[in-house]
Amino acid sequence: MELGELKNRDSFRHRRILQQQSSPDVVDFPVDGTYDPYRVGLYYTKVQLGTPPRDYYVQIDTGSDVLWVSCNPCNGCPTSSGLQIPIEFYDPSSSSTSSTVSCSDSRCSQASRSSDSGCSSGQCSYKFQYGDGSGTSGYYVSDYMHLNTIGLGPESSNSSANVVFGCSTLQTGDLTKTDRAVEGIFGFGQNGLSIISQLSSQGIAPDSFSHCLVGTGSGGGILVIGQIIDPNMVYTPLVQSQPHYNVNLESISVNGQTLPIDPSTFAISDNQGGTIIDSGTTLTYLAENAYTPFVDAITQSVSQSVQPLISKGNRCYLITSSVSEVFPTASLNFAGGASMRLRPQDYLLQQNSVNGAEVWCIGFQTISNQGITILGDLVLKDKIIVYDLGGQRIGWSDYDCTSSVNVSATTIGGRSEVVNAGQFNSGSPLHITRFKVITALILASILHLVVTVGGL
Repeated sequence: MELGELKNRDSFRHRRILQQQSSPDVVDFPVDGTYDPYRVGLYYTKVQLGTPPRDYYVQIDTGSDVLWVSCNPCNGCPTSSGLQIPIEFYDPSSSSTSSTVSCSDSRCSQASRSSDSGCSSGQCSYKFQYGDGSGTSGYYVSDYMHLNTIGLGPESSNSSANVVFGCSTLQTGDLTKTDRAVEGIFGFGQNGLSIISQLSSQGIAPDSFSHCLVGTGSGGGILVIGQIIDPNMVYTPLVQSQPHYNVNLESISVNGQTLPIDPSTFAISDNQGGTIIDSGTTLTYLAENAYTPFVDAITQSVSQSVQPLISKGNRCYLITSSVSEVFPTASLNFAGGASMRLRPQDYLLQQNSVNGAEVWCIGFQTISNQGITILGDLVLKDKIIVYDLGGQRIGWSDYDCTSSVNVSATTIGGRSEVVNAGQFNSGSPLHITRFKVITALILASILHLVVTVGGL
């Protein structure tokens, strides 16, 4: 054979090798909403389900496992929303690819680990109860989820995957209210029925995800399946055999001084207590024995500069200058030497103004007799947060979440591709306007992918 023919044959073989060894694609979702409890108090995204695909707006929740949406018919499900988003119920009969999950389906047994599941008329059913007292029940369906992916092509593309999700026929508590109504909850937990686990097991997406939630202006942010990379990222291990994203909080510092809190305050005992990272929680909650030392340290630090007061049972301060100039920084210190720096805006909330002075209140709360610490959007905002399920760790770094990010798609087997994703503008649906791919073949087997994605 001529040399040119051999080269062409090898080239075809190399393309096939690369195709077989390429990592799963990065999947991106639009983000809207804000942490501010006086405005929205939640972050949400849009998912596309069914055939033909329809849009559903769902809250981003790392504290639960399952994706569920309001279904037709539904008792107690809001029909309008103060968030100015359309409310449309998922109708299994209107999707040509929808099917119910039977009780004998192996996926129904997986569901029992995330909820009170049962069997109703041969259908796999569920019931969720949330910490705020709200709840939902319904049955599981299987249908296509349509994804906006970033892969090897010259631009973003759409793909789909058959996934199992909840079809809600009953909602109670705060879920019935219209002021902040969404069409469901997108659980990003670790259970096998979570969308992250389902897409990863099918080889469609990495076994990791990241978010960067904008804490200023109209909010919004970035949500990708894949690991956002930043040189300032620090990591702490996940606590094993826990149903949530538990991490080991070891101490709290204010102005660089470690507070006198017994480390056992943050420990897990009989599967109770500990520290959970939860994007579905608006504020942040400290274990009782940590709350008072923290608030006292903040108050003592500003005692000469502000006027303390109690407003609606909360510790507040009347100030006439910038909070950043008056209040100290704090830090949450975790196992492995990782610290999360807290600006005053990460533990304070502005409540109102009095005669030209601003009233700022401690945004940290406590849950009586629970001994649990929950890190919600108040501290998670304005940071890259990475949930590396394969590596069983969580990472973070301070970041301007309106800026561009780098994302790594890592396979379960450990191969990695770097996606250099550009500006995901916040507060509106995600569009990709700039996309560049550079590939390099190393030892004819390792593909490094660099992608640049532009803003809205």
